[in-house]
Amino acid sequence: MSVRSRRESRRQFLTAAGAVVALPVLAAPALGVTRRATKLSDYPFQLGVASGDPSPRGVVLWTRLAPDATNGGGMPQENVEVSWQVARDEAMTQVVKSGAVVATPQDAHSVHVEVDGLEPDRWYFYQFRAAGETSPKGRTRTMPPADSMPERLRFSFASCQHFESGYYSAYEHMIADELDLIVHLGDYIYEGAARKGGVREHVGGELYKLDDYRNRYAQYRGDEDLQAAHAACPWLVTWDDHEFDNNCAGDVSEEEGVDVKAFLRRRAEAYKAYYEHMPLRVKQMPKAHNMRLYRRVPFGRLAEFAVLDTRQYRTDQPNDDGLKELSDAVFDPKATLLGERQEKWLQNTLGKSPAVWNILAQQVMMARADRVAGEKRGFSMDQWSGYHAARQRLLNFLHERKIANPVVLTGDIHTNWVNDLQLDFARPDSPVAATEFVGTSITSGGNGTAKPDYLDTLLAENPFVKFHSRDRGYVRCSVSKDEWRSDYQAIEDVSQRHTPQVTRASFIVENGRPGAQPA
Repeated sequence: MSVRSRRESRRQFLTAAGAVVALPVLAAPALGVTRRATKLSDYPFQLGVASGDPSPRGVVLWTRLAPDATNGGGMPQENVEVSWQVARDEAMTQVVKSGAVVATPQDAHSVHVEVDGLEPDRWYFYQFRAAGETSPKGRTRTMPPADSMPERLRFSFASCQHFESGYYSAYEHMIADELDLIVHLGDYIYEGAARKGGVREHVGGELYKLDDYRNRYAQYRGDEDLQAAHAACPWLVTWDDHEFDNNCAGDVSEEEGVDVKAFLRRRAEAYKAYYEHMPLRVKQMPKAHNMRLYRRVPFGRLAEFAVLDTRQYRTDQPNDDGLKELSDAVFDPKATLLGERQEKWLQNTLGKSPAVWNILAQQVMMARADRVAGEKRGFSMDQWSGYHAARQRLLNFLHERKIANPVVLTGDIHTNWVNDLQLDFARPDSPVAATEFVGTSITSGGNGTAKPDYLDTLLAENPFVKFHSRDRGYVRCSVSKDEWRSDYQAIEDVSQRHTPQVTRASFIVENGRPGAQPA
């Protein structure tokens, strides 16, 4: 649907429901007057709407006013009032919550509304209005009550959606799956300069400044399939490296000679743009170059997500990164992916969790996979394999504390894996502490293959690996009290829009029995 036709289709907003119940508008910053009516060059809701981080009584609603989205946004340098409504029905006639907030130029006229006081475990619809225009409608839900045992949770997880590499048909199929949640594990955007010859082309050069990051997010957010997926259900998001800079490690660049202060200034601008474009709560708002993204999100007593950040607090990759042998640096007890504070938080969170399934939503592969065929070995220094002591502490904790049904969700690697996370990967008879499902990219890397030519050797050299492919797509998960099921959904051709998908493989984990089995 074109922007103009979409704008016309939204003009009926509130005709039947009556006027917005205007709550007090937040105090305007120093820029002065807040405009209720302001003249804009085009439709302001071109980036759609989104929701995220649901709780039993509330959810975050997001939008951004951007009539000239990839060219700085196109908004005047003034505050603009944005009204919002939440309703029980799609026609927006049964309004249960409403209010108004201020979209400021300092925050790229982005809006984060933390709605509270909703009913647990039910679906709602929401919509925004600003400058005489009405946004598309979004659909969201609240989580079940904390003490309840829901019958089922359905969600998908995804990562790595390089805009130039293909189209986002995967999200079209996710919408058809009728999910409770979508979990995004990072590389929502890519920071590299525009390159010729791809399926699509980035706007601008490599990202260094705030406006550069904002324009790139706007370009990605302008994709119709991605917008529709955001509008279909709430999202849980975390980042990896490309939201900032490839293979970043804390305050260390992958490039030699980069000034740390300049690097952290760039990180501050990248983090600000990330927050401006994600449905996150105020407590996630960045402070300079720091932004606490790790958090706990429960789904009743059935499941609990521990959303992690393996980029901001990590020490530098050992052995100059890449695929390397396991040298002494890999076993450094001071090396960390999570940082001391996040690691303690995770242990405390897992130790207190009442959930049947404990989900670690994180970025890089945890299993110690040898990815070089033959006698020579190669392990990724950017993944948990480069941080042996930190991984061992976590796996030992899961095993010794008998944490209920830990499942690790992973992105980053542009390939599919199913891994049994053993206490000792060198011993096939070692106890399994958790199960890891690694999802491939949405588009990054372009079209892949179901059976790479090295597959047989990889499986023989890594007996804890139960499945591997180089497809593009996502992983759909269905969770009940007794069983977890992961379906690996492959997109046939990311160079074309609206392409079919196929279920490449399905695996289950039984309650009380760590490790994956073919469904």
